[in-house]
Amino acid sequence: MASATTSIQPDSKEPIWKPDRRLIDQSQMKRYLDWLFVKKGLYFRDYHDLWDWSTTDLEDFWRSIWQFFNVQSHRDYQEVIEKPASGMIGTRWFTGATLNYAEHIFRNKTSERPAILFQSEQQPLTSLSWSELEQQVTAIAHYLRENNVRPGDRVVSVLPNIPEAVVAFLATNSVGAIWSSCSPDFGTPSIIDRFRQIEPKVLFAIDGYHYNGKPIDKTDALSDLLTALPTLKKVVWVANLDPDFEPPTGPRSKSVLWNSVLQTNTAIPLVFEPVPFEHPIWILFSSGTTGKPKAITHSVGGCLLEHLKALALHQDVQPGDRYFWYSTTGWMMWNYSVASLLVGATLVIYDGSAGYPNMDVLWDLAERARVNHFGAGAAYLLACMRTGLSYIGSSKLLHLKTIGSTGSPLPPEGFRWVYESVKKDVWLVSLSGGTDICSGFVGGCPLLPVYEGEIQCRMLGCKLESFDENAKPIRNELGEMVILEPMPSMPIYFWNDNNNDPAGNQRYKSSYFDQYEGIWRHGDWIKITDRKTVVIYGRSDATLNRDGVRIGTSEVYSAVESVPDVADSLVVCLELPGGRYFMPLFVVLKGQTTDPATELNAEMAQRIRLALRTQYSPRHVPDAMFQVPEIPYTISGKKVEAPVKKILMGISPERVTSRDTLRNPSALDTFILLADTMKSDLLVK
Repeated sequence: MASATTSIQPDSKEPIWKPDRRLIDQSQMKRYLDWLFVKKGLYFRDYHDLWDWSTTDLEDFWRSIWQFFNVQSHRDYQEVIEKPASGMIGTRWFTGATLNYAEHIFRNKTSERPAILFQSEQQPLTSLSWSELEQQVTAIAHYLRENNVRPGDRVVSVLPNIPEAVVAFLATNSVGAIWSSCSPDFGTPSIIDRFRQIEPKVLFAIDGYHYNGKPIDKTDALSDLLTALPTLKKVVWVANLDPDFEPPTGPRSKSVLWNSVLQTNTAIPLVFEPVPFEHPIWILFSSGTTGKPKAITHSVGGCLLEHLKALALHQDVQPGDRYFWYSTTGWMMWNYSVASLLVGATLVIYDGSAGYPNMDVLWDLAERARVNHFGAGAAYLLACMRTGLSYIGSSKLLHLKTIGSTGSPLPPEGFRWVYESVKKDVWLVSLSGGTDICSGFVGGCPLLPVYEGEIQCRMLGCKLESFDENAKPIRNELGEMVILEPMPSMPIYFWNDNNNDPAGNQRYKSSYFDQYEGIWRHGDWIKITDRKTVVIYGRSDATLNRDGVRIGTSEVYSAVESVPDVADSLVVCLELPGGRYFMPLFVVLKGQTTDPATELNAEMAQRIRLALRTQYSPRHVPDAMFQVPEIPYTISGKKVEAPVKKILMGISPERVTSRDTLRNPSALDTFILLADTMKSDLLVK
């Protein structure tokens, strides 16, 4: 087990955790380094030397990943990489190779451990063996083939995070079809906006689910969805809420129950359709907070290589480990967590609220399921911190090796809470990436220490830099996060983006390449330190500008939410005529949910200002403070900063956000009202 130091102050340069010799020597990263030395004659002094090579000699690096993980192709590749004359779009990898993602997952089948462990609000922890998983995938794949689903066809789901979703994905992939998923908590218009773009042939649907102890029926909403998707040929219904559920009468002619499909003759072998390396594996959608959601399409081979690298090398997930990441099926972290099966782990999944019946529920699951790798959004970890959860001194979580955090920046106090209240010797893996590559750009490394508030490293094969306003790399200063070389898991295209037109890929280009020619601008505001760690400060389109100095929103949240009375906050910076700026801060107070009379008084506001000034600088102090009922969040748990900013600047709410993509859409109403009251005041300031 890895060792950890005692609590460190926020301004300390000492690590909050260091790997011990045992972890280093037994890590997959160390094995990879040894393999490179023995097989390739390559010696690297440390991780950073390895990273330099991986981002300079792309061909040899990605070939080594293929070889180290023994990737099996049905047809050999001719070239590792074919780059276009300019830019990254159109880069081709491992040309000529054919393979199958699901086939690599089933290389790990064994009778020694379960494939999946599952728990929900209504169901205690249960297991699914590899044999049962294979039987179910075989039956669903046979059904798809019987219904003329062929490579390239789209199969979609509106399922919660239950084993059936994993089975449906693996079956879809095994026949070479393209997967796409929405969580059932999405509104029907939002699902239609996504699935109508890709014209699916088969839908896996749910009758309903439980959340916060309440049953939520989805049959009527999904019946509306079926009407809006004329390309559907079949609908497979999972009776999750009601075991006696019967499909609605409207689509009965093309509907079938999941359990009846599983009655397929189990003597049928599971067959894996080999597809080209660049064949689409799934279509993930942007949050859709502005405009129609972008249908981001990834390749089978690119995600296979990226997930093997990220999970095995960067998080050190070993065969036999148990891997859990709290997610819905509408977030790319669901796809990423399913990839733990690629490296021989048991996948642990949970369906339900992370706070019902209390905030201990996921940690209790981790104890009961003997989870080795526990992951969640940073917002969840901070919520646990604010409720005072602590397991230090108990006998719980002995199996836990890593805690993963992503979705938004985890501030220093979040790091400290993990080590002071959860487990002293756990390895905290802060990860930042996105739907764009279905993985991380920056993340963990078992060879490196952890500094609070900082992500350990830039991940192998990812040539990431921080640019100043003159497009020059900088250190120890805030800058734009950019990627200078292509990665296999970058999108192959956006669906229906005129991909075959020489002037096509317009949405793809405008999403990442509008600012720097041929260089991926991700939209995050970051700092790369002298020790080559990375600090994320939030989205650059929500960056705060005070007297020409740019400030990351995460700094403001870290200070404001350290004030005991503050439960949540949001800050934006509005550009005004004449080059002026106005920075309002919005806060939710802890007592206001139980006592509506709780209000932001002068003394409390002064404590907030003092926290910002002393922890950071006078520039971090807002121009005004407003108390609001709640802060709006996306379904994946990110604060809705840019749309709120646009609403406050007078842009129509319908133009800047889709309410169906929000976890709490009514939270926007307060800001719409504020926009009207603030407008005249701002113009004369």
